[in-house]
Amino acid sequence: MGGHQDAHHEDFQLKDTNPLLGEQWPKGAAGPARPAVGGGIAGWLGMDKPSSTYDLVEQMFFLYVRVVKAKDLPPNPITGAPMDPYVEVKLGNYKGTTKHYDRRANPEWDQVFAFSKSRVQSNALEVYLKDREMLGRDDYVGRVVFDLGEVPTRVSPDSPLAPQWYRLEQRRGDGGYKVRGELMLAVWIGTQADEAFPEAWHSDAATVRGEGVASVRSKAYVSPKLWYLRVNVIEAQDVQPLSRGRAPEVFVKAQVGNQILKTSAVAAPTLNPRWNEDLVFVVAEPFEEQLVMTVEDRITPRKDDLLGRVQLPLTLFEKRLDHRPFVQSRWFDLEKFGIATAIEGETRRELRFASRVHVRACLEGAYHVMDESTMYISDTRPTARQLWKPPVGVLEVGILSAAGLQPMKNRDGRGSTDAYCVAKYGQKWVRTRTMIGTFSPTWNEQYTWEVFDPSTVITIGVFDNCHLGNGGNANNGGGGGGVSSPPARDARVGKIRIRLSTLETDRVYTHAYPLILLTPSGVKKMGELRLAVRFTCLSMMNMVHLYTQPLLPRMHYLHPFTVTQLDALRYQAMGIVAARLGRAEPPLRREVVEYMLDVESHMWSMRRSKANFFRAVSLFSGAAATARWFADVCHWKNVATTALVHVLLLILIWYPELILPTVFLYMFMIGLWNYRRRPRHPPHMDTKMSWAEAVHPDELDEEFDTFPTSRQQDVVYMRYDRLRSVAGRIQTVVGDMATQGERLQSLLSWRDPRATCVFVFFCLIAAVVLYVTPFRVVALVAGLFLLRHPRFRSKLPAVPSNFFRRLPSRADSML
Repeated sequence: MGGHQDAHHEDFQLKDTNPLLGEQWPKGAAGPARPAVGGGIAGWLGMDKPSSTYDLVEQMFFLYVRVVKAKDLPPNPITGAPMDPYVEVKLGNYKGTTKHYDRRANPEWDQVFAFSKSRVQSNALEVYLKDREMLGRDDYVGRVVFDLGEVPTRVSPDSPLAPQWYRLEQRRGDGGYKVRGELMLAVWIGTQADEAFPEAWHSDAATVRGEGVASVRSKAYVSPKLWYLRVNVIEAQDVQPLSRGRAPEVFVKAQVGNQILKTSAVAAPTLNPRWNEDLVFVVAEPFEEQLVMTVEDRITPRKDDLLGRVQLPLTLFEKRLDHRPFVQSRWFDLEKFGIATAIEGETRRELRFASRVHVRACLEGAYHVMDESTMYISDTRPTARQLWKPPVGVLEVGILSAAGLQPMKNRDGRGSTDAYCVAKYGQKWVRTRTMIGTFSPTWNEQYTWEVFDPSTVITIGVFDNCHLGNGGNANNGGGGGGVSSPPARDARVGKIRIRLSTLETDRVYTHAYPLILLTPSGVKKMGELRLAVRFTCLSMMNMVHLYTQPLLPRMHYLHPFTVTQLDALRYQAMGIVAARLGRAEPPLRREVVEYMLDVESHMWSMRRSKANFFRAVSLFSGAAATARWFADVCHWKNVATTALVHVLLLILIWYPELILPTVFLYMFMIGLWNYRRRPRHPPHMDTKMSWAEAVHPDELDEEFDTFPTSRQQDVVYMRYDRLRSVAGRIQTVVGDMATQGERLQSLLSWRDPRATCVFVFFCLIAAVVLYVTPFRVVALVAGLFLLRHPRFRSKLPAVPSNFFRRLPSRADSML
């Protein structure tokens, strides 16, 4: 049984891999050996390895076909009208089509098709020009045929291959003849480093149709530029309540998008209330929202009267790059409304009397707007680009492949997975192309980031694409059932994190990372993700200097936010980033962004609480081991060790100047000793440390519960009682710590007059003895007393401990 558990735990371990990266290819080889497909393509399968910047991936070769445009196309032979042209590119059993145009003789497409070398099934490439009116007939207007053995090879960063005009030919019987019309094409062999690769139609995704085509392409995204908007509400003037005869209780409500903040409500007998409170929002460029401020009168806890309103564009406020510039305050007139405005559809009635609100607002550019958990932060730069420092390194990541992925959905009665990767570091997000219907996808895509601080984390996640359109969608029912609706969310497969400070510079790390997913039924390995990672240092001096600097910009320490503020602002920033990236094409969907940003990392979890508790226990295990060793020395468990400690004590007493050098020399020697046992690979997800292997099912169900809860009442009661039990134990520990501190304070407080009197006279005697006795003698006596032989020891507690435990604390005053 134990062997089975060890094997199970081994399955979650990091594994070394030895991929054939670009820089390791021997001359004359184009990649891993594969069986030849045909004699006509042997030339481009066995060519010499070209030079490429993609040296962290296994190079993959593609046949690229760029269909640019056509001219002088003949009319439809049946109707005589201009045809509805489109182009079909065919290689073996794979074919891709361009979009069609209605009645156009000179259409332009400018579309690229990419056919993977590993799936080539023919020696000839055929490009057909067809008429949509003839759809369904086995006929075409004209075609161009290419022999793959004659196709040129292009190696990036060479200039793009210039397209050429090709005369269309139509085959009749054994002969062929040219027909009217020409097609502009460019055909070449390249790798995934080609600039046409991201936008190309891929034969690997030939089953995807419609809107799903865009969702399978690789893309790079940039997070929106986030600012903190600080609104200092100073005062209002001439506030007139709607109901006469009472002093208004006025507050200001400010709203930016879906963020709403309020000042405290103050009584305003003089109708000039004053607050001087800061309200902080998260806003993103371009500034689409506006700041809407309303002055309201609190009538009852559930009813507020609107007294005035002002709407301000965010471009109105200045951008502050430091705490020193003084931001000029401004008065803004409020739009006044009568009582009739509360009724839906009634015309707004403007009053002659105008109130004003006094505001000091600015966009803070010297803060870093955190949109991710502070534990896994990937960027520490301030918002304002003027305050950025030069990069200290470059991070390169080759996303090679995955293996052993689990089926995530059902297609045609069988399990299927359409996997893609998302990597996030700093403001840059990247998304690989989607590999359709395979449990061992191969991406071989390489991405680069500038590194401004090594104490940051890159996050890489794997997801199942559930937005492939009708052609390649999920949940295509098998058997006799109908087609069910596709899932609305891309499913999580797993993610990994790599902290850059744990990487050696200029070394390539090639490992297979386990993709571990925690589900309501328990922890599960979803597969392995194979990566090649390299962290290159640009300036070692600057990098070492960073270790002496604060992690966040200076403003976080000069004018810090409260913990509650930071948490709320982080959630707002996450929402803005998810909304903006969800508007890209193809969109990076909200569920993907939230999973990558760990939006739920601060929610309560019994499992995480246990894991953090045992992390704290293991943190003090070294100190506990040292204390046990010292206790063994004091009890003479090992006579030789105790004798050596006596000798060391005498040396340090006679030569006290050696104490600090000895301590630092000892740490230096320990560091050198541990160097040969240093970690050889980056850290990864640890299921044992996370308490994911032994977690109770109900605790997992609680962790995956919504907020607020959606469980039945009796389940909530049970969990509440369990939480009370855990909190009670924590409460006891905290109370014991407070008791010890209060006992220490009571030594001189005369709360216990006899104990304080004894302690005061003891201090007087100790002062006299220590004054007349040399320090070396005192240290020697104290050391020998601590190390005395067990026959001179008593099993009863020591006198100082007895005295301290009898001191009073404020626990007696607790109800």
